[in-house]
Amino acid sequence: MPPRPVETLPKVQSHLHLTGAMRPATLDELATRHGIAVPPLAALTGGPYEWAVFQGRYDAARAAIRTPDDVARVVREAAEDDAAGGCGWSELQVDPTSYAPAFGGLEAAVEAVLAAAAAAPLPMGVIVASSWARSGEHATTLARLAARYAGDGVVGFGLSNDERLGRVEDFAPAFRVAADAGLLRTPHGGFFTGAAHVRACVEMLGATRVGHGTSAAADPAVLAQLAERGVALELCPASYPPFGVHALDELPVRTLLAAGVPVAIGSDDPLLFAVGLAGQYALCRDALGLTDGELAALARGSITSSAAPAALKRTMLAGVDAWLSD
Repeated sequence: MPPRPVETLPKVQSHLHLTGAMRPATLDELATRHGIAVPPLAALTGGPYEWAVFQGRYDAARAAIRTPDDVARVVREAAEDDAAGGCGWSELQVDPTSYAPAFGGLEAAVEAVLAAAAAAPLPMGVIVASSWARSGEHATTLARLAARYAGDGVVGFGLSNDERLGRVEDFAPAFRVAADAGLLRTPHGGFFTGAAHVRACVEMLGATRVGHGTSAAADPAVLAQLAERGVALELCPASYPPFGVHALDELPVRTLLAAGVPVAIGSDDPLLFAVGLAGQYALCRDALGLTDGELAALARGSITSSAAPAALKRTMLAGVDAWLSD
């Protein structure tokens, strides 16, 4: 039997950043419209690269998003791209800090993203994120902002950027605010750091998902903790080879699944890694040899660990079963 098409497998987009969701043509058009010089942003392949290479490209692209109309276009197109890949619910992560000067403040930046998500052609939730490179106090400010919009489209609070730039304990107050508001807690961790960092994100920050977290596969005790608590790891296969973190065929997906850890697949930054959501599933099949049953397990993990409404989750999970039975 030929492999089932990954584009028709119902799934959730669990890990996607606003700027990184831009289509290359949209970036070119917005940069031209606003008179901003953006260097060529060829896909990050080869390497390994230092994190600063990625961050420099990301920052250059972010400068092209200047107005609520720009946000609306980026979000709409990202939703269209995810829907074409079989996505039924998308969670878009945004750190409003760098957008605030152009938008008139943190609140205005968040509200622009929320308005765009509400109008998108795909059900979406917004994850407000701080940065490992900023202070714990700043993160608490953003967590309070996220809590204010809980129920109005904000579904989670996260920490993005290079996790080596901050101390986990400094961000515990911010994540307590998020927990009190009933938000998903989704810090990046275990990308450059070891399994102990993933454990710290769970124990100190109360993480309900961890962005990346692949280093957890090296520690059976951490795997057991993640499985026991139902903490999902958000894996983005195309994001690791450019930094020398994992070769595609070394990504420990089977180790995680065998340990009972929920795994959700995301596309991270398609603008820079040139792979969308369905393409990430295809990489899991082609590079790791995952079966349709294992791909379905990834899709289920993305659905059950998401903030999608319960009825939508049931519909998508039934769709996964139907995909397998076709």
